[in-house]
Amino acid sequence: MSKPKKVLLAAPRGFCAGVDRAIGTVEAALARYGPPVYVRKQIVHNTHVVADLSARGAVFVEELDAVPEGAIVVYSAHGVSPAVRTEAAGRGLNTIDATCPLVAKVHAEVRRYTKEGFQVLLIGHAGHEEVEGVLGEAPDAVRLVDEHTDLASLPIGGDEQLVWLSQTTLAVDDVAETAARLRARAPHLADPPSDDICYASQNRQRAVKLIAPDCDLLLVIGSPNSSNSVRLVEVAQAAGARQAYLIDAAADIVPGWLDGVDTVGVSSGASAPEVLVTDVLAWLASQGFTTVEPVSSGEEDLVFTLPPMH
Repeated sequence: MSKPKKVLLAAPRGFCAGVDRAIGTVEAALARYGPPVYVRKQIVHNTHVVADLSARGAVFVEELDAVPEGAIVVYSAHGVSPAVRTEAAGRGLNTIDATCPLVAKVHAEVRRYTKEGFQVLLIGHAGHEEVEGVLGEAPDAVRLVDEHTDLASLPIGGDEQLVWLSQTTLAVDDVAETAARLRARAPHLADPPSDDICYASQNRQRAVKLIAPDCDLLLVIGSPNSSNSVRLVEVAQAAGARQAYLIDAAADIVPGWLDGVDTVGVSSGASAPEVLVTDVLAWLASQGFTTVEPVSSGEEDLVFTLPPMH
């Protein structure tokens, strides 16, 4: 007799306070100023959010040189370097800063430590917008440590004041392991004043760890360029899920993944709208997975106020 088919639905999942704030900032700017409102980079890393805001009059650009002088431009949740702010001021742009406050905290830590003479070892992914912005705070005093860095040959002077910081959307366990390896090279390495990995990334990872051992298949809803979503897949695999995949929407599910599967886990990254979860659950129900069991690892009630608009 086959087991009943069921879905374990992880919570917390989906939008975090920083994403809510960033999307709300673009919506408020459109309501106040009318379209077009320009946005540097994707406001958050989700194709569905970007498409929705584009349809409502937001214009997404890669760099500021694509924004007409004097126009309204919103900085994405991932933050920007001081050089970008200087460029915006020089071109007379009306800027609205939707940088997540938890990313802004890492920027402030870099400014503080480098002012005190520290060299900063930033654990993160090369090319990610958040990392680019943080590196720009002090290019000569911040060194990126990513998955390609040879930690054994990393030039670390014994007399340097060193501190490590991290990108906010990484896997907690991976960062802890990298920090421990850095400390083996430099026992005097200082820790961040508080955890840099954002509460939402940690909570979603904790929830996935909770359900993964019981899942024949675990689906994480999120776009491929969403760092925290990609990390959730890696966490699921490490925590015992037999299969784990990142999907942008229900249409990305490969029916063959369900062969021999009795229990499917579902979670979503911090920039994925809940409507996409609803769609995935409906698709799974059409395949016989009609029982949905919510599994919560805690509650979230943090709210960030919108940034000022002039």
